[in-house]
Formats: sequence, structure tokens, C-alpha cells
Amino acid sequence: MSPNRVPRGPGSAPAVLGMLLPLMAIALPAAAQIEDQLSAYTGDNAIGYLQPLADAFGADLNDGWYYSGKVPAAGPHFKLELRYMSVRFGDEDRVFNATTEGAFTPAQTVEAPTIVGGESVEVQGDNGTAYAFPGGFNLDAFALAVPQIRVGSIMGTEAVIRYFAMDTGDVELGKISLIGLGVRHSISQYLPLFPVDLAAGFLWQSFTVGENDAGDDLLSTNTLSIGVQASKGFGMLEPYGGLSFDTFSMDVNYEDINTGEAISLDCGSDKSMHLTLGLAAKLYLLNLHGEVNVASQNSISIGAAVGL
Repeated sequence: MSPNRVPRGPGSAPAVLGMLLPLMAIALPAAAQIEDQLSAYTGDNAIGYLQPLADAFGADLNDGWYYSGKVPAAGPHFKLELRYMSVRFGDEDRVFNATTEGAFTPAQTVEAPTIVGGESVEVQGDNGTAYAFPGGFNLDAFALAVPQIRVGSIMGTEAVIRYFAMDTGDVELGKISLIGLGVRHSISQYLPLFPVDLAAGFLWQSFTVGENDAGDDLLSTNTLSIGVQASKGFGMLEPYGGLSFDTFSMDVNYEDINTGEAISLDCGSDKSMHLTLGLAAKLYLLNLHGEVNVASQNSISIGAAVGL
């Protein structure tokens, strides 16, 4: 009998959640399914299993919080915005080097699936035992849509607020919560003859997904993006870009499938430079925009904004 009693991976029929919500969409398996698969792992194995998802969270959350380098020096403005961010997983994201755990002998290191990979992998041990590395969910991409509002301006400063919270139920992702707070300040107001609009700012976010059996957040993430943005208007079109320094951290709480022990896992902090190149089209009160983002995990983002 296998000492690592793990449910076999879902293989070619992944459980992918499509929440038909007007303001938010996530492509992920149910929280209970994630915890079931993750519960076979501890330490480095658990981090390696989750790493592609952590990278995708970090990439998507740090996208899409501006589409211009211009911040009005004064006067009221308000915009309601929706941003869609997407990361595609490559072959390198689908596997990692995992090592057998516990009393299983002989210890072996194999190429096992990550959370976005495929079928479970089993190795044979002493005395007819077997060790199963849990499978992934065959995810090709991770997509996230977030609502946000933009308000200003006071002395060339505006605020960006992201917020969403709901309980999707135990058969889906469970509780989801996103809050983001950002500030942008005009640099152009100090450089009246400079040929492009410039701004600087930061965005902090907290994003939690699911709930484990003990009532703690299954996945809890924090991000911070600090950088500068630039743009130049040409009639209805406005090319824009930005360079930022991003940080991302994720904590995971789940139970060991064999012992029932609660495990709290710190997945560490990722730091990276982030380059954004995009194009916005202004149609009276409507602004449509799209961009590509080059960071530790590349991504694309599109969005729409309505308001003054």
C-alpha cells in the first residue's frame, strides 16, 4: 500500500472554474481541490508545486493600474474601470523537481507536475511500496478581471482603489477578497516644457482565495508596485509605458493529508522589474486600452474606463 495516499491527478478533465460575474473572473480549480492536491506536500515540494500559480498571481495583480502618464494638476475627475489581466503557462511551468517525503525509501527525486501540470507521477520503493506525487489541473492560463475606481485631483495627485469580495461557496473557490490602494502624482507639473506626460506612484494589494478546514485563508497574497509612467497623446490615441519595481509574497495554509497537521507555508518574496508598453484610445467619456507587460512572468492586459 502506498505510504502517500494521494488522490490521482484530474488529468485531461481539469476542474476549471468560470465565474460568470460582471466584475471579476478567475480561472482556477475549486479551493477544496487545490487543498486536496497540495496536502500531500510540505516545505520545498509545496513551494515548487505552487510556484507557477504564485508567479501568475504576482504578474496579474501588478498589471493594469494605469493607462496614461497624465494626472491633472487640479480639478475633480472620477473614472470607473475594469481591467482584465492574463498569463499563459509554458512547458517549463508544468513540472518541477520533487523529492519523496516521510519514511519512504529509497528517497527519489523526479520531475513531477506543478499545480498547472498534468497527471500524477508514481515511483516504486522498497518492499512493494509506491509513492504518488499529486497531479495538477492542466491549466493553460490564469486570468483575472478586477474593478477599480480612479479619483482626483488634488495638487496633481489621484487615488486608485481596487476592491472585490464575495463567497462563491464550498464547491467553488470559497471566499475571495481583493483590496488595492494606489496613489499617482504628476511629475509633469514641475516640468512644463517636457515633451511627454510623466507620473510616479505606487499600488499595494492584498488578495485572498479560499478557506481551509481550520477557517484560515488557503492562499493569501500581498503585492507592491512602485514606479514611473509616461505617455504622449496623438489625437484620440495615447501610447503609454511604465517601469516599476514589483514585490509579491504568498502564504498558504492547509492540512497534511497523512497526519492532519496544520501547515502554514511562507512561499517567500519575489522582487522584479516590470516594463509596460501600451496604447489607449480616448472616445469622449470612454477610454479603451491594452498593454503587454514584461516581468518575471510576462502578461497581457486590456481594460476600459468610463468617466470624466
